[in-house]
Amino acid sequence: MKKNIFILAFALITFNGFSQDDQDEPKSNIQTYTPSKLLSKGQWDVKWFNNLYTETMATNGDSKTDIPRKTFFTSSIDIFTGVSNSNRLNVGLLVEVRSNTIAGRGSLDVFQFDGNPQTARSGLTSFAPAIKFNPVKDVGNFTIQTAFHIPLIDNETENGVYLDQTAYTFQNRFFYDYTFPDGGWQLFTELNTEYNFGDENSFANKTFVLVPGVFLSYFPNQEFTVLGFLQHQQRYGDFKQDYTAIGAGTKYQLTRVLNLEILYSNFIRGNDTGLGQSFNIGLRALF
Repeated sequence: MKKNIFILAFALITFNGFSQDDQDEPKSNIQTYTPSKLLSKGQWDVKWFNNLYTETMATNGDSKTDIPRKTFFTSSIDIFTGVSNSNRLNVGLLVEVRSNTIAGRGSLDVFQFDGNPQTARSGLTSFAPAIKFNPVKDVGNFTIQTAFHIPLIDNETENGVYLDQTAYTFQNRFFYDYTFPDGGWQLFTELNTEYNFGDENSFANKTFVLVPGVFLSYFPNQEFTVLGFLQHQQRYGDFKQDYTAIGAGTKYQLTRVLNLEILYSNFIRGNDTGLGQSFNIGLRALF
């Protein structure tokens, strides 16, 4: 009898221990480290993100026009590290490489980086020192990212091929996320603001841009999420432009350090802009 009681007690303690371990198991990086989350001092966040946007239609006012395919590829590297004991300040560097093609070339021709002056351009186009901080101590999931983008090219367009803007950009991105009590759903919101200035020859000069976005994620488990999103861009100033895009995607925690992100978006409407699709893939390392 005593032996049976001992075995039962041991089983209960063991089961309880396993249950507590499961409950106390730390969340994955894709759940914890949204753009709203700041890094601890000495922690690093390196993200390599690639965006392929291709269009065969342009808008001018209420009219839509079929155009020869244009494709714009942007590869960006964002590096941040925590520098404060209070975990309320990160510093970083943003770098962009672009490759664009026009004149009906295939959407994958941007990866040739052939430099055909009549139909293609590519190169390192800008970099930006950046900081990320939490302005309200009691609201830890609200952060602001401030960056100053410095162009590295002399001409936006050469032989009819656009590469990137030559105006400077002062950018502020406001991040906020909310995880629902059951932990299975997460809402993330962003407001991106940009002021462009410094080059009278740039289409973006003396323009102000607002880009609100809403992202809803569902987590079947800690290592995997599916999400849907809605974004809108509105440009004011000497050049006016707007568009709206919807999309969906997924994130997967490959290892404790590395995660993968895949997104697709469709530009469903706009004024004085192109209408197309974007395909995105990114790798993020947190250590």
